[in-house]
Amino acid sequence: MRILFALLRLAVAGLSGAAITATFLDTAARVTINPFNFFGFFTVQSNIFTAVVLFIVALVGLSGRRRSAGLNLAFAAATTYIVIVGIVYNTLLTGQAGGIDTPWANTVLHVIAPLYVAIDWLLFGDRLRLAVKRLWTILVYPIVWLVVVIIRGATDGWVPYPFLDPANGYGSVAVYCVIIAIAFAVVGWLVLWYSRVRVLKP
Repeated sequence: MRILFALLRLAVAGLSGAAITATFLDTAARVTINPFNFFGFFTVQSNIFTAVVLFIVALVGLSGRRRSAGLNLAFAAATTYIVIVGIVYNTLLTGQAGGIDTPWANTVLHVIAPLYVAIDWLLFGDRLRLAVKRLWTILVYPIVWLVVVIIRGATDGWVPYPFLDPANGYGSVAVYCVIIAIAFAVVGWLVLWYSRVRVLKP
């Protein structure tokens, strides 16, 4: 079972990496890439982070060593972030700007990766129990990301997603920011709380 967990994680990490690479190359073939814009999308950042965490977790699993508390917390954070990507894209962005032009990569980054990681956290019982009070460590990154996006929208006019565009009014942006922050808090709390549940043990 431990080997199966590791192989599945390696496969999804590789698939996400391939999707990000394909998206980068496809974009570069059409326009000059501004790396601050391309890597400014939460989808790209969270998929990179999740792929790296899955890869490391898989290697630790293959080695038979016990996962460290820090790596376990990183896995919880990655789960929170990628699940939010799936929720936001499939509720707010489907059919709008914010998707990826390469169809298969778009599906991997917005559907397959979020769904797999959610199932992994729900079913694979090889994680350590985490205290819910660690929620603040998960929330730091998305809050910083939102602040940076708001500053960029107000200065150079670039925003990654249409619902964060200041052209819609800062009242609207503020409402979406609050909703997103609450979503991160709720999903993060659930991820941490569920860490005590064991279903499939390695």
